[in-house]
Amino acid sequence: LAAGQSVFATLAEHDVLVHHPYDSFEATVQRLLVEAADDPDVAAIKLTLYRAGGRSRIVDALARAVERGKEVFVFVELKARFDEERNIEWAHKLEQAGIRVVYGLVEIKTHAKTALIVRREQGALRRYVHIGTGNYNAATAEMYTDIGLLSADPALGADLHDLFNELSGSSRPPQAAFRRILVAPTSLLKRLIELVEREAEHARAAGSGRIRAKLNGLADSDLIVALYRASQAGVDVDLVVRGVCTLRPGVPGLSERIRVVSILGRFLEHARIYHFANGGDAEYYIGSADWRPRNLRRRVEVVTPVRDPACCRRLDAILEAELADPTAWELEPDGGYGRRPPEPGADGRGSQERLLDLASATA
Repeated sequence: LAAGQSVFATLAEHDVLVHHPYDSFEATVQRLLVEAADDPDVAAIKLTLYRAGGRSRIVDALARAVERGKEVFVFVELKARFDEERNIEWAHKLEQAGIRVVYGLVEIKTHAKTALIVRREQGALRRYVHIGTGNYNAATAEMYTDIGLLSADPALGADLHDLFNELSGSSRPPQAAFRRILVAPTSLLKRLIELVEREAEHARAAGSGRIRAKLNGLADSDLIVALYRASQAGVDVDLVVRGVCTLRPGVPGLSERIRVVSILGRFLEHARIYHFANGGDAEYYIGSADWRPRNLRRRVEVVTPVRDPACCRRLDAILEAELADPTAWELEPDGGYGRRPPEPGADGRGSQERLLDLASATA
């Protein structure tokens, strides 16, 4: 985001993909919300709050927005593990500031990372969105790798408008027929399986197919079965999974075309990216959901397609860099992990180090 231009002016021209901590959280996502709070043309700000952390400039900006007559709505998840007490404190502070606060849904966590800004422009209302993989927390944004999409796409704006209407007016998980976003626990798992099966159909028809995904965990049995079937149909499945993975790659007759790597480094890998080659018409998605039962079946999660060509190219580069990371750990068919052996004369830097060097060179 250019320092001398309004965030809204930039997003009116094109989407922006941010990759923390290589892109500053304060200069991108936090800047969007602070600018919205201070902009006299902004009418409303809405967001989900899962882990805000300690002192938060975003929360300060929301309080300032209310003082300036803006509608501010915050959905606070009180069941965020290890942060229950802190989130209760934040909810009370938000309410004391005059912000409308809604607490988590009954028996289900809201893990989505979404923000909606409504702005008056030329006699009409325009919506701006942030949909990401990480919390609205400047401290963890320096330690976790996360992805976020900033956009003025009308369809995404309409989807988040409907999402927040449901979160504020119902105790059930969102039931709306969304235009673009995929939402758990209602539609995300079904659509993911359809996308995997579509890739298998491409492989059967044309002899090739590819799925790439970056996740924190993979353990949903139905999705794993779909991936096994895709592998058997000829789809190459390349996965970056930081944590638990109950899929077994490289098993003859079952998962020979699947490989799984895990990256450990200075930062905690936290982003979620899905890519489906789709016969040359590639589709990219980012969002809050891992491929685990708790995310796909028992939480409110939001995943968005990414359509801007420059944003898609950046997601492709991230996936390729991590899959080729010379320091990665490879999951073996027996469930054990082995460190990739160094290649003589090759660049031995890991993907995190390379991305840091690139960020420094382009700063």
